[in-house]
Amino acid sequence: MSKLQGIRFLKSGVDKGQVQQFNRLFKIFRDIFLATSGDIPSSLAWMNELDRRYRIFSSAYRLPDFIKDLKDQGFIKEKNQFGTGFQKTEKLEKSIRMDAFQDLFGKMDKSRSGKHLIEKSGKSDEQDLGFKPFEFGDSYSRILPAESIRNTLNRTGNLDGSMDASDWVLFDTLQQTQCCTVLLIDISHSMILYGEDRITPAKRVALALAQMIHQYYPKDQLHVAVFGDHAHEIPLTEIPYIEVGPFHTNTVEGLQLAMHLLSKSRCSNKNIMMITDGKPSCIRRGKELYKNPYGLDPYIIDRTLSLARKCNKQNIQVTTFMVSDDAYLIEFVEAFSKEANGQAYYTQLNHLGQQILFSYQNNRKKRSS
Repeated sequence: MSKLQGIRFLKSGVDKGQVQQFNRLFKIFRDIFLATSGDIPSSLAWMNELDRRYRIFSSAYRLPDFIKDLKDQGFIKEKNQFGTGFQKTEKLEKSIRMDAFQDLFGKMDKSRSGKHLIEKSGKSDEQDLGFKPFEFGDSYSRILPAESIRNTLNRTGNLDGSMDASDWVLFDTLQQTQCCTVLLIDISHSMILYGEDRITPAKRVALALAQMIHQYYPKDQLHVAVFGDHAHEIPLTEIPYIEVGPFHTNTVEGLQLAMHLLSKSRCSNKNIMMITDGKPSCIRRGKELYKNPYGLDPYIIDRTLSLARKCNKQNIQVTTFMVSDDAYLIEFVEAFSKEANGQAYYTQLNHLGQQILFSYQNNRKKRSS
């Protein structure tokens, strides 16, 4: 008999404790997978190291069992017939997107037991994900099953047929407009400096945003682009594999790319959301790159503010999420937001996802004049 027993999820009488253990370990694996930019061998090596330090596996369920279950459930597959390595599958990528969305979405549910999700979804009336309670005459096709079930669980503690119309939550389409958004992610070297990983939370936000749009706003358009010394668009499927490089921060090229992508859309509601942790420090001048990592270079700043004004004239909503608490950057960010007639958030990493998802929903309600 093989030593790699694994968990047979489709069999009756399955050990629920082992299922729970797999789910717990799978959550850890997804987080590590994202932090290692999709490097499966490194992710498994980290799982082994975590077990050495913190005993995350049990004596009855070890790392080889976990790997076997990942394979059996279709989350990873062998690279070749010789079994010399593993590669990710589409099922794993989908699971990571859903995990990122549920993780951030769950944090936005401020309701306590007995309270409905829509009654207290944020700190103010503006923080609204576009949900509404069911009213007579509403279309049943707009009912959101997951949120409605959550309300029933909060109210009764079980699902024994006690759901009623007061639990139903609908997607509110009133005063909503089709939206095209470019999410700009800074991949300059500072995003992983000083012992703080800022790029992994940014990737989780991008994944959650992509999942939210797919789930709730299928007609909306989302582009993801990264900018360091240069800027380029990436497919949504490549979000987990974004890596920081030894780059400066070419905010101008990032904005130019975002405006170009938006110019091809017929949507009247156009948005740029930019996640960054530093000042613009690089710009293209002819065929060369002009770089100045020290202070706020007037030449670079002027070009950046010029693009902010251009976004304003083109009625593009620009929202900046500054994931840094450097005081000297506040003056620049406020000047940039003023020129763009946009918004700025100085946010801690653990609040980044909530603010971006709320901001996205609020921006959808702003029709162009």
